Amino acid sequence: MKLITAIIKPFKSDDVREALSEIGVSGMTLSEVKGFGRQKGHTELYRGAEYVIDYLPKSRLDFAVPDSLVDKAVDAICSAANTGQIGDGKIFITNLEQAIRIRTGETGDNAL
Repeated sequence: MKLITAIIKPFKSDDVREALSEIGVSGMTLSEVKGFGRQKGHTELYRGAEYVIDYLPKSRLDFAVPDSLVDKAVDAICSAANTGQIGDGKIFITNLEQAIRIRTGETGDNAL
């Protein structure tokens, strides 16, 4: 099993959720986060005053998948979240030792 974390632009969250649902990902967690990468924020003008925005709003998706779905999930995220512009995001994949469904006690892939 793998834990996939995707940091994407907020307006792409629904597109990514739909793409993942189509390949069989049954659940995920969405968090609204702030951060920056290479773009390092930007400056904005508001009521004549210029100010720097260091952290940009992003969406963080976390979900667990069996090893057999990892490549499909990454492809789905990449195609749905891609705008071709800087700040499209990143995908992190980590090994997941165990998953347990609290209600039934199921473990491993069955708990997903």
